Amino acid sequence: MSKKGKVYLVGAGPGDPELITVKGKRLLGRAEVVVYDYLANKKLLSHVSPAAIFIYAGKKGGSTHTHSQTEINQMLVDHALAGKIVVRLKGGDPFIFGRGGEEIEELAAHGVPFEVVPGVTSASAAATYAGVPITHRAFTSSVAFITGHEDPNKKESRIAWDKLATGVGTLVFYMGIKNLPNITANLIKHGRDPQTPVAVVRWASTPEQRSVVGTLANITEVVREAGITPPALVVVGEVVSLREVINWYEKRPLFNKKILVTRSREQASELVQSLEDLGADCLEGATIALAEPPDWTPLDQATGNMAAYQWLLFTSPNAVNFFFKRLAVMGLDSRRLHGPQIAAVGTATAEALQDYGIKADLLPAKFTAEGLAEALLAQGVAGQKILLPRALKAREVLPESLRAAGAEVDIVPVYQNILPPMADDIRRALEQGKVDLITFTSSSTVTNLIALLNWSAEELPTRLSGVKIAAIGPITAATAEQAGLQVDIQPETHTIPAMVEAIAEYFAAAANN
Repeated sequence: MSKKGKVYLVGAGPGDPELITVKGKRLLGRAEVVVYDYLANKKLLSHVSPAAIFIYAGKKGGSTHTHSQTEINQMLVDHALAGKIVVRLKGGDPFIFGRGGEEIEELAAHGVPFEVVPGVTSASAAATYAGVPITHRAFTSSVAFITGHEDPNKKESRIAWDKLATGVGTLVFYMGIKNLPNITANLIKHGRDPQTPVAVVRWASTPEQRSVVGTLANITEVVREAGITPPALVVVGEVVSLREVINWYEKRPLFNKKILVTRSREQASELVQSLEDLGADCLEGATIALAEPPDWTPLDQATGNMAAYQWLLFTSPNAVNFFFKRLAVMGLDSRRLHGPQIAAVGTATAEALQDYGIKADLLPAKFTAEGLAEALLAQGVAGQKILLPRALKAREVLPESLRAAGAEVDIVPVYQNILPPMADDIRRALEQGKVDLITFTSSSTVTNLIALLNWSAEELPTRLSGVKIAAIGPITAATAEQAGLQVDIQPETHTIPAMVEAIAEYFAAAANN
């Protein structure tokens, strides 16, 4: 019996990828075909198997659609009848001005099984993220959602302006920018006070959100002067006056700041999430990709003779993770480490060890190779044998300091850093001066970004003159400064949380000056 396909219409929410429902995210993981719209955040596609078929359906307001609605309907039918699990990913909610009903009618006509998963509609999200409660006991207990862009084939409007203007407290217009003059004129004509507050919210719930406020009498001019273009929603009602008190999203310390994160993709998530929680728009431009070392023999031999070592040193979470992954491949686990004492260079590395059931015996006061060397030398290492699993290429200050003190140090590569290609959007953002800050979490991220940009030593500082630089510690900062870059932010504690806090404090101080 051939496999029977099915179509899931999934609401992607208003823009913030974390606002998708739990069920919607789960279905993306099952999808074999994903048909997605312009308003569906592309980050949601990371939940989909790379083996799936991805189809961009366009549907961008104010421009030619990539596919007509008829073509989209047919694609859904064809893939489902071919036995595929299809997710139709639509911005907002599929059944609120999302043409979901039309697509379901077509599926039903062809006998295609389907389900609909609601999404956070853009109307409530735009109001909430702009600091406007669409209902409030002191102002109104009624709200209406209205399209600001009716079917152009209609002979006349189906909007009952005479009833709507004064019969509903809060009005939210979808796709209303183009027809804003007509909307305001009709509301005023049919009795709405010209001084009624109005908010227009563009790209609601995303780092690019922008809101303007006016009245029915002047909002068209306010929008024109501010250069607000689609996609945007229009909120009309007295509740808009509460924005002065309730506005929260646009007041976050890193709101509207575009930050380039240069960490490896495997490590970037914590930094990116922390920055985005404070309002930043993060560009993930990894300058480091991690790979296995060319030869596992040195590590395999060392782990086979672990009892010979007095110390096992870890200088990064990457070293920890690759080390233990290799142990697992060899059919071993943390019990193999029963002999030596274990040291970690900093809290992040110590936390990575704890994930494997290991508590570090030594954590230096300074989270650098120099700090770790100092802590070990204070305990005395003369005549001791030390194992150092690390990157294939790394700074030599730690092993050289220990050897100078009489220790025998075996360096075993457990991973290597390789240079990934630079994405076109990252290069374009840097070239166009659209990046506010670059974060560097190691010297390698500095040197690799410079290598990827391929700008001369003379033009690098000039082309990045308007970009702030954050370095996680003094070694990274020194590498950046040697390249001619001015380091603006450096935390006292060399950790990701401390770095994020320092970035937030820097921009907060700049905003107050």
